[in-house]
Amino acid sequence: MTKYIIETCVGSAESVRESAKGGADRVELCCSLPEGGCTPSIGEIWKACQVPDIQIMVMIRPRGGDFLYSDDEIEIMCKDIDMIKTVKYKIGEGPNGPIEHGVYGVVFGCLTADGEIDVKAMKKLISHCDGLSVTCHRAFDMCRDPVKGLEDLIEIGCHRVLSSGQKMNAEEGSSLLKKLVEQAKGRIIIMPGCGVDENNIAKIAKETGAVEFHIVGSHKVASEMKFRNEDVSMGGASAVVLDEFKRTVACAEAIKEAREILGQ
Repeated sequence: MTKYIIETCVGSAESVRESAKGGADRVELCCSLPEGGCTPSIGEIWKACQVPDIQIMVMIRPRGGDFLYSDDEIEIMCKDIDMIKTVKYKIGEGPNGPIEHGVYGVVFGCLTADGEIDVKAMKKLISHCDGLSVTCHRAFDMCRDPVKGLEDLIEIGCHRVLSSGQKMNAEEGSSLLKKLVEQAKGRIIIMPGCGVDENNIAKIAKETGAVEFHIVGSHKVASEMKFRNEDVSMGGASAVVLDEFKRTVACAEAIKEAREILGQ
């Protein structure tokens, strides 16, 4: 029987707990979800590590926008990886000392101005990972040539790539995702993501042959604020209008349903 892996995209330690309740195997922990996810705070990572029965992947992305990074930004990303490796939370005592839960891996992606995988930058980041699992995120979906891009990621040692098949969502991109799974031949994991949920995960699994999935599995939770100044927005005059009195939290029931649909 195929063993499927479910990863959820989350923006808080609270959502890590809900993901674990729902039976997720792994989370991708970010902040700034409306921007596609950026590096979360050390405090958030530490709090997430208090949830013992789930693997924690941490987003390494210094800002929103494109994936063409300056030398300064690459240095920042390397330092973030170095600091993240030190985050541990004691969850018990074992025969040989404390049992600690830390970060399982990191998620990043870099492109050149011409839309190629930035092999030099990626190699530098990977050199700081010291055994952490490495996922290339959806920067891959913005690359010029996905066939060459996948070979580049395999060569430099990435463990998996998160992709929507270079379409707006993984269901639309299932044709390319299937080709990537076939091209990978077990050398790297192809993980469909973007728009994957309990309603389409079985269809995407069948069409692509993928065994790991990056799912939505969230809902909106209303703020408990009683007083609300409707004349002020913390986002200012941003083109993206957000409801600042709601927040996105992982939904254990939706995650559980996705797991059950896959027959596990």
